[in-house]
Amino acid sequence: MDQPPPLLDDPKRLLLDLAAERDLSALLRLITSRIGASPRVALARIWLVRPGDICKSCPLRAECPDQSQCLHLVASDGRSASDPSRDLKRLDGRFRRFPIGVRKVGRIAMTGEPIEVTDLNAYKGPNPPSWIADPEWVRSEGVRGFIGQPLSHHGMALGVLGVFSRTPIGPGCLDWLRMIADHAAVAIAHSAAWDEVHRLRARLEQENEYLQEEVALDAGTGDMVGKSPAMKKLTEQIGLVAPTNSTVLVLGESGVGKELVAREVHRCSQRAGRPLIKVNCAAVPRELFESEFFGHAKGAFTGALRDRTGRFELADGGTLFLDEVGEVPLDLQSKLLRVLQEGEIERIGEEQTRRIDVRIIAATNRDLRAEARAGRFREDLFYRLSVFPIEAPPLRERPGDIPLLVEHFVRTSARRLGVPVPRLTKAVVQELERYDWPGNVRELQHVIERAVILSRGGPMRLSLHRNEATPAEAPESATDGGLMTEAQLRDLETRNLRRAIELSRGKIYGAGGAAELLGVKPTTLRSRLQALGLTR
Repeated sequence: MDQPPPLLDDPKRLLLDLAAERDLSALLRLITSRIGASPRVALARIWLVRPGDICKSCPLRAECPDQSQCLHLVASDGRSASDPSRDLKRLDGRFRRFPIGVRKVGRIAMTGEPIEVTDLNAYKGPNPPSWIADPEWVRSEGVRGFIGQPLSHHGMALGVLGVFSRTPIGPGCLDWLRMIADHAAVAIAHSAAWDEVHRLRARLEQENEYLQEEVALDAGTGDMVGKSPAMKKLTEQIGLVAPTNSTVLVLGESGVGKELVAREVHRCSQRAGRPLIKVNCAAVPRELFESEFFGHAKGAFTGALRDRTGRFELADGGTLFLDEVGEVPLDLQSKLLRVLQEGEIERIGEEQTRRIDVRIIAATNRDLRAEARAGRFREDLFYRLSVFPIEAPPLRERPGDIPLLVEHFVRTSARRLGVPVPRLTKAVVQELERYDWPGNVRELQHVIERAVILSRGGPMRLSLHRNEATPAEAPESATDGGLMTEAQLRDLETRNLRRAIELSRGKIYGAGGAAELLGVKPTTLRSRLQALGLTR
């Protein structure tokens, strides 16, 4: 009996060319173009297993078992006998997606077993086999055979190679197609491995860069210190919520240590092995909000010279700390809410949807409930953030912790500054306990650091500037009747602003800046400084 003519004129040359190709997309196109160029082939296609991306509009959605993964058409070629103008290289046709386990292509991916129909004429009966999705196309193109080979590597199905022939398929062609499929599977596995290596390397570099920035920014920040009832209550709340994945909203005045609370929640959580990524919402310019949070693709806008990973993606698997979340512009809060609800982001300039697994810890010194009632903050976002609110107590409510904090800051400041540890006297501690600390723990830390510098290893020398920091002493400069003149008010405000800039060491924006100490927006503070003729 005569053997059917081969589908490929030179299969050895194809294997040699595949061995020299390093780009996966080009390799897959090479396979389909060489097979599809044969006049004895109607169509050659390759599908790869990838996450579902068009589940809502997919024509096979009703047959898909879980809408999580499916077969994506990635390469196609062939010649149409009924319509020579038809472009068979297109990847957007009716069968661009196949659910795994559905139809013949889906069953090949699920079972890892090939379907080899060498001659459709061998089937008896008036109708073609039931698994043929488009009998009219099969008749019009004169299809006689179908080979569906799984692209498997170490027992894992990576995709499917499908070939529709116009002639019966002989044993020799079956062997060559199996070898081509095996070669393609190895190339796919190696490409995926290299992509994963590069992705993990890039992520490690990004995390390393971020953590180096954090070390530089947070030098001198200590751990949570204190044994007062207020601190014990705070520790209990952290212990309750940390093991869960619930969203946490840390409330409190400026300088109470809201970021330390967030760090402690993350440290005690199951995500401690992944990074804690911090975003100061008040310091993000409005026009860069989306790029900072979600990232952007190269060329997405002027100045986007390279791809950038956003903070949400950088925190994938870990925790994202949204400091001063009340400063997020109202019209951008809906985008933040959508990410929190859906767990999906899209970089600016990309259409690819990326799934993320991020725990959110937010912090604010505002009354977000009142802001929501006033229409300045989305009420649904407030409820989404405040699943478990934690109140960080101000320092004036925990005076018993001041001696412990002072000792801690004295040691850490002296070590960081490279100076001798000053001698701490009981009188100094008592003076610190009598002060009302409007700047809370952050102000205490700055006062101690300045004292360590001034003391030069001798007795601790303090500089509290009570007349500038304590509102209770303001009436000393008032006129009779407890009133102050415009000049006195202006002088008081000037001294208060200078004191805030001194405590923040000249920093206006961000954590520990003068704006945060005063409880105003950075733009508001800068306007006041300009109005009073003060420079940074």
